[in-house]
Amino acid sequence: MFKNAFRTLVIAAACWLAAPARMSATVLLPAEFTTVVTESALIVHGRVTDVTARLVGPRRTIESLVTLEVIDGLKGVSTHTVTFRVPNGQVGRYRRILVGAPEFVEGDEVFVFLRGRAPAVPSLFGLSQGVYRVARTGGRAIVAAPVMARGGSAERVVRGDPARTPIDASLFAREVRAVLGRAR
Repeated sequence: MFKNAFRTLVIAAACWLAAPARMSATVLLPAEFTTVVTESALIVHGRVTDVTARLVGPRRTIESLVTLEVIDGLKGVSTHTVTFRVPNGQVGRYRRILVGAPEFVEGDEVFVFLRGRAPAVPSLFGLSQGVYRVARTGGRAIVAAPVMARGGSAERVVRGDPARTPIDASLFAREVRAVLGRAR
């Protein structure tokens, strides 16, 4: 019995020593739509034309650079293309997946809310909170209303909530502009 207890203690100690010295987690609090709009440096409606993964930094982590062809620049955009970074991607046989980080493919149509200004490459506001995907159905471009915080207290998310019905992309852009107008 003493032998089994000693073996268990040795295995536990080896596991503890082999564990990483520092562990981390990504925690994002839901932001109100007004906050997402007003605190974003760039707001763009565009189509993904390129996604390129690369190794960055001294720890050689993987991130993807996503390039959009601008359909409509809603805030801070003066060029025909915008490039931003997302903390995920694949380089060779190595793949980085970060929970909450959206993935993009060429041809995706999206509204993105970006933080950061040149010379830094901007990044998404709150990872997935900064992406609204556009779907085309019956010739219409629609945006699914995401789950967004409306206040400071806990809220329930209900499947089939009528407040989350898809809206026309032009109405979504109009709402973004209205929030920007009220913020001035």
